[in-house]
Amino acid sequence: MSTASTRLPEGRYGRSADERADRTLKIVGGVLGALLLALVGWFGYHYVVQDKISAEVITFEASHDAVKIHLEVRKDANTNGYCTLRSQSADGAEVGRADFRFDGHATRLDRVVTLRTTAPGTTAELLGCHAD
Repeated sequence: MSTASTRLPEGRYGRSADERADRTLKIVGGVLGALLLALVGWFGYHYVVQDKISAEVITFEASHDAVKIHLEVRKDANTNGYCTLRSQSADGAEVGRADFRFDGHATRLDRVVTLRTTAPGTTAELLGCHAD
């Protein structure tokens, strides 16, 4: 006694819809994977090779028209750039903002900078540092 087969004969009717969908999904997945790998590589490259300047406010002393800020700057050798500082009054209004340049060969700098204000400042805030 023979049993009836429910499968179609091989190669007789072309590919099934499932095989075409699987092939399309593999292609889309490969393309998306390659794009993700390229994006991660691009971010990694820029993270490693960029010139960096970072700083930290150590102390500050406020007076009625200025704030003296002790700033510690760390940077790559021969990197030039600037740091942006600001001061706010007791009510939160910005009373002073300035950029301070840091050039030279040293990798660590301790500087006391004076930020002029339009009213008595109660804070000294480092907004960020940027390389040229």
